[in-house]
Amino acid sequence: MADMNETVGIIGDFNPQSPTHAATNRALEEVGLRPAWVATTDLQGEPELRLAEFAGVWIAPDSYCNMDGALQAIRYARENGVPLVGT
Repeated sequence: MADMNETVGIIGDFNPQSPTHAATNRALEEVGLRPAWVATTDLQGEPELRLAEFAGVWIAPDSYCNMDGALQAIRYARENGVPLVGT
């Protein structure tokens, strides 16, 4: 079981009515991680300012208002050795 102090940044634009988004939160909580959704529009320019606090990054499926923000998150994780899951 993971330490509940570890937070995973979920890159995507959260929709509270999406069963997939709710399931993503439950899956992370089930293994002892805290989910924190990060809107793709919040990542333009300097993603490190928004992503540095996370133990890992999960690229949520089909939920991007801004594809460039999602791509910046992927690049940040790859270049900084941050665990990354893409679905």
